[in-house]
Amino acid sequence: MFVDEDNITDLAVQRWASAHSPRSGELMTALVRHLHAFAREVGLSEDEWMTAINWLTRAGQLSDEKRQELILASDVLGLSMLVVQLNNRFEAQATPATVLGPFHIDGSPTVPHGFDMSDGIPGTPLFITGTVTDTEGRPVPHAVLDVWQADADGAYEAQLPEIDEARLRAKYRAREDGSYCVRTLVPRGYAIPMDGPVGDLIRGTDISHYRPAHVHFLIEEPGHRRLITHLFQEGGEFLDSDVVFGTKDALIVPFTERQAGIAPDGRRLDRPYLHAQFDFVLQRS
Repeated sequence: MFVDEDNITDLAVQRWASAHSPRSGELMTALVRHLHAFAREVGLSEDEWMTAINWLTRAGQLSDEKRQELILASDVLGLSMLVVQLNNRFEAQATPATVLGPFHIDGSPTVPHGFDMSDGIPGTPLFITGTVTDTEGRPVPHAVLDVWQADADGAYEAQLPEIDEARLRAKYRAREDGSYCVRTLVPRGYAIPMDGPVGDLIRGTDISHYRPAHVHFLIEEPGHRRLITHLFQEGGEFLDSDVVFGTKDALIVPFTERQAGIAPDGRRLDRPYLHAQFDFVLQRS
């Protein structure tokens, strides 16, 4: 059969339906149909098609073990948050999930209760305390809280090529009663990286390229659903215009000012600090 504009989609779908995995066949045939429909709807030109190919090539070339430009692209298109919503339909009392983001790094060091993961980095001290429980209020002892964030200038470790050790990231464990204590510094709302192809795309729009101040958490414990979420600073900028659509009301918490004295980790602190309190609730598997 000769290929023409009218039959190309059906022919491509038939070929990809031969995938050995039924799920692969379902995914690929749907992808072909939607890609072809997009090209027809917008009347895609050859120059535009090549521009898209080059854009994807640049995004791939820029990505490495510390920076994921393609995750960033998915984030700003709203696709990441849609996939999160589709795959994390938790009970109402469970802590809601949000996007992983492009700067998570595997292998953060395991640290003790109350450890200062800012470790001398300039900024206002921040303590985050609370409990990890299941949806019935039972403590989840030993849950691993993988925590990471930007610094007071809005930069992540992955954006600082001179850094060759863990910076503002660590793994904490909940205690027997489910309690945890993270010591860090107050993060800053920041612009997503604008030096790559995603930045080029954003600059051609009126879209804000900023994220509100937040701290990332990835919480895991056998028998429970993995939770990827953030805590956002109440009253911060960009909460209503988060470029990656990740803000949720339930994750916005006050960062309360405290005077120098005995800090939440039980040790004396000789300067003022902020304190956020949040109880994570995990969905059982």
